[in-house]
Amino acid sequence: MSELIVIGYDDHDKATAAYNQVMVLQKDFVVSLQGLAIVTVDAEGKSHVETPQKIVGVSAASGALWGMLLGLLFFVPFVGLAIGGALGALFGKMGKSGVDDQFRSQVQAMLKPGHAAVVIMASKITEDKFADAMKSFGGELLKTSLSEEDEKELAEELTGNS
Repeated sequence: MSELIVIGYDDHDKATAAYNQVMVLQKDFVVSLQGLAIVTVDAEGKSHVETPQKIVGVSAASGALWGMLLGLLFFVPFVGLAIGGALGALFGKMGKSGVDDQFRSQVQAMLKPGHAAVVIMASKITEDKFADAMKSFGGELLKTSLSEEDEKELAEELTGNS
């Protein structure tokens, strides 16, 4: 099971500091990342996504799932994904997982122009240590889970291996 965590901040600098802390927590084995990004919303309301170059241990399928989740949450264009029925099927499957319309609405409401968020997809997390390390950054926390079955089904849809 993976945890999808979105922590919203009033400014990019705080989000960057929190993002850097998450990278330290990965090195300290407090969190095992499948995806990490900072999403900022500019004054015109357009989302911008920054991700680390490489996260150790991420497979192509989970990388595709991560990209699709970012696109779904922040309207970032999907790279290399067939449009049409396949996209509709993916959105339908996502709605049955932890990333439903309510969660997407909460994320989008959090990110007003000028705000930023750290988005984390973790396969393992030591919750108490993670919370202690992130407490000083504050922010608004949203969290949902994806079951292993949901992840597998979505990854198969994304890679065409169903």
